[in-house]
Amino acid sequence: MPRRLPTLVLPLTLAMSTTLHAAPMALADYLALSGPAPAVTLHYGAAPSQYAELFLPPGKGPFPVAVLVHGGCWTKAFGGITQLRNMAGALAARGIAVWNVEYRRVDEAGGGYPGTYQDMNAALDLLARTARDHPLDLDRLVAVGHSAGGQLVQWLAARPRIPATSPLYQAHPVPVRQVVSLGGLADLRREAALLKTSCERDIVELAGTPSAARPDVFADTNAGDLMPNGSRTILITGELDTISPPRVAHDFAARARAAGDAAEVVILPGASHYDEVAATSGAWPRVLRAIEAALGMADNR
Repeated sequence: MPRRLPTLVLPLTLAMSTTLHAAPMALADYLALSGPAPAVTLHYGAAPSQYAELFLPPGKGPFPVAVLVHGGCWTKAFGGITQLRNMAGALAARGIAVWNVEYRRVDEAGGGYPGTYQDMNAALDLLARTARDHPLDLDRLVAVGHSAGGQLVQWLAARPRIPATSPLYQAHPVPVRQVVSLGGLADLRREAALLKTSCERDIVELAGTPSAARPDVFADTNAGDLMPNGSRTILITGELDTISPPRVAHDFAARARAAGDAAEVVILPGASHYDEVAATSGAWPRVLRAIEAALGMADNR
């Protein structure tokens, strides 16, 4: 009989602070976000950042799964997995299991290219193994990423298109067909200037350097070049987002649709880059609806 982890009995009020943010959230508000502790923390590697947190709703399951990938401009400076516990607790209260992923960033040993992407591969592999023993329905899975995490979740969906010669290639990756990108910065090739101004990131940190064996550094890193891949993406962006402005979401969605993938854009009125990811924000009900719709739970309200 499968071993069960303790479930999280989480009234929604325990998953968020008692005061909703009325004004657009700032970075300090985001960094102050918190949520319940996970049911368990599991490691997929030996490095301090190679782990994921599992949140289980009450009940027997099997539960649909949201894979959460935090942002932070691919650096340790701007929070990460702890802040996404705010969203994780709120999702668990709605009957959704959560796999909250930490990963090595560009300013950590082994982070950047190829390590960050290899961490994503390993975290999804560990999820598949975890689902053998716990009530997780990986046929109902959505990957939800914020900012830099938006780039990584759209890359997860694009993995079937990665060349077999790449160090990022996996023969049988966990399928990621539903994506919710929250202020995502997904297109490394076409948004290089924005990545520099918004995050002070150079493309070499995220895509590596060209070589004879790998002349195009975007061929295995850039979701914008790895289409069509059969995914459906909901790109959600705050009207006031200055890190990843609404134009970015519209441009990516247009390219995805032109390639043959499904994509739609949702603009959150009066919301900032940080409202997009907080269960304490006024934008949360719209974000929640998108996640539930991606999981086939649109009527679960």
